[in-house]
Amino acid sequence: MAQFSVNSDRFDPYKNFKFLVKWDGRTVAGVSKVGALKRTTEVVEHREGGDVSTTRKSPGQTKYEAITLERGVTHDPDFQNWANQVWNYGASPPSSGSGGGEMSLKNFRKDITIELYNEAGQLAIAYNVFRCWVSEYQALPELDASANAVAIQTIKLENEGWSIDEGVSEPSEK
Repeated sequence: MAQFSVNSDRFDPYKNFKFLVKWDGRTVAGVSKVGALKRTTEVVEHREGGDVSTTRKSPGQTKYEAITLERGVTHDPDFQNWANQVWNYGASPPSSGSGGGEMSLKNFRKDITIELYNEAGQLAIAYNVFRCWVSEYQALPELDASANAVAIQTIKLENEGWSIDEGVSEPSEK
């Protein structure tokens, strides 16, 4: 198990507003919000035959919740290109006998990295999220002529787990 050094100068927890999301070896432009990394382990309850009053509990299946990424609508096609690998309207016409719009089994899953930075811009913590794929894609939000807001697009990433990147150590504060 990795030994983490402790920065004796740092008292406050990290803020949640300095972060980057990376996939395919590069930073994804404009991500403004990342959903929480959350896992839940089901509880399996059982009772032994001779014990009339006590229920025992043990861990069952662990599930990782989907992660939602949000960013302002631009001409950057990253969200759309990834979502289209799962379902692309008109990719192969129904007359071709394949049903139309099937997913690409070759590249629809990606590993992503979520990096959290301290106030000085130093990498503080990173998580690797494994075997992600887009289960929901919102290309445009509801449009409202009387609103004063940025148009936001979102993707929802199903995943098969995540872990902290133990190669990232706590930075020395500047």
